Amino acid sequence: MTDSPQAPAAQFLDRFFIRQKLTMMVNRYEIRAASADGTEGAVIAVAQQKRMAFKEQVTFYSDEARTRPVFSFRARQALDLAAVYDVTDGAGVPLGTFQKDFAASMLRSSFHLSGAGVDAYGRERNQVVAILRRFVELPFSFHFDFTDKQTGAVIMTSERQFSLRDRYAVTVTDHRVDFRLAAAMAVALDALLAR
Repeated sequence: MTDSPQAPAAQFLDRFFIRQKLTMMVNRYEIRAASADGTEGAVIAVAQQKRMAFKEQVTFYSDEARTRPVFSFRARQALDLAAVYDVTDGAGVPLGTFQKDFAASMLRSSFHLSGAGVDAYGRERNQVVAILRRFVELPFSFHFDFTDKQTGAVIMTSERQFSLRDRYAVTVTDHRVDFRLAAAMAVALDALLAR
C-alpha cells in the first residue's frame, strides 16, 4: 500500500512584511515576521524570481543560502494572462491556488484565492490609483483587500508602503488562511503587477 500525501498542517501568521530587493537578474524577496511592537522582525523566508522566465515559478526558502525550500508557487501554463498558480509546501503538497481575474483587472487588478476552507476574491482597494498606476511610473501606495466570497468579510490585506523600493505590510484576519498561501499571494501581487 502506498502512502498518499497528507495535507500539510496549516500555519497561521496574522501579520508580516515583504521587502523586495532588485538585482540584475532576479527579484529577491524577504518575508519578515512582525515584532510585538508592530515593526519588522526576523527574516522567516526568502525567495527569488528570475526575470523574463518562460514559466512563472517562485520558491521560498527558510534561509538566505537557499538550502531548504519551504513553499512555492508555480503557473500551470506558460505565458497565460489568466494562468492558475499552484501554491505548494516544501514537499510539493498543495496548499491552494490563485488566479488573476483578467477581465476585471483591466481597470482594477483582481485575483481569486483559494485554499483549505478558503474561497476569496481580492482587488485593488482604490479604483483611481489603480487606473493612474497604469499610466504613470511613480511608486504609488496601493493596497489589496481579499474578501470571503460567501460572507464578504475581509480575510487578508496587502498594503504597499510608499517608498522607492517595494515594501508591503500583510495582515491576515482569518485563521483558515495559511501563512504560506498568504505570502505567496502577496509576493505574486508584486511580481505579476510589475509587468
